[in-house]
Amino acid sequence: MTEANDLQQRLDLSEEKNALNNKVAVAVAIISVFMAVSKVKDDNIVQAMLQAKSDQVDTWNEYQAKKLKQHLAELGLNQVAAIGALAPRESSAALERQKKEYGENIARYKGEEEKLAARALGLGKQYDDLNYRDDQFDLSDATLAVSLAMLAIASLTGKKKLLYLALALAGFGIVMGVAGLAGLPLHPTALVRALS
Repeated sequence: MTEANDLQQRLDLSEEKNALNNKVAVAVAIISVFMAVSKVKDDNIVQAMLQAKSDQVDTWNEYQAKKLKQHLAELGLNQVAAIGALAPRESSAALERQKKEYGENIARYKGEEEKLAARALGLGKQYDDLNYRDDQFDLSDATLAVSLAMLAIASLTGKKKLLYLALALAGFGIVMGVAGLAGLPLHPTALVRALS
């Protein structure tokens, strides 16, 4: 009778382990598919972040060039004023034209600078908004990767508690991934800062 009981216990353990392995297999498949989909979206967000940052740098460079041109025009205007004080009356018409041209250029550069500064600041905000979503995908990816490792260990050891812990982590990872995909305002800022 003890052999029969022993055999029955081994069969029960084997069935229990198979059931656990089946759950692990399903969880791994679901997590892997979700990770693949969210990875594509995350990569697109990273590309958009790079483009926004590049555009922002280019815009600030253009802003600086306009500032330089404005400064040169202001210096020219000062020189015209100094020459006008020393020049004979015959050249005053030419100096007035030059003065007017410098003044117009200065006004134009100031207007262009304001637009460029606003555009650069807008691109900075766009980058920050994209980074917010990228953080969501990063947290999703990290917790899902940890949960996959824990699922493998749960399968090897047959520990149900480890399976449930892995599924809880996977749940958090999926929630963060869905937040990133849907653009939801879910962002554990303290956790993100700790990992930065």
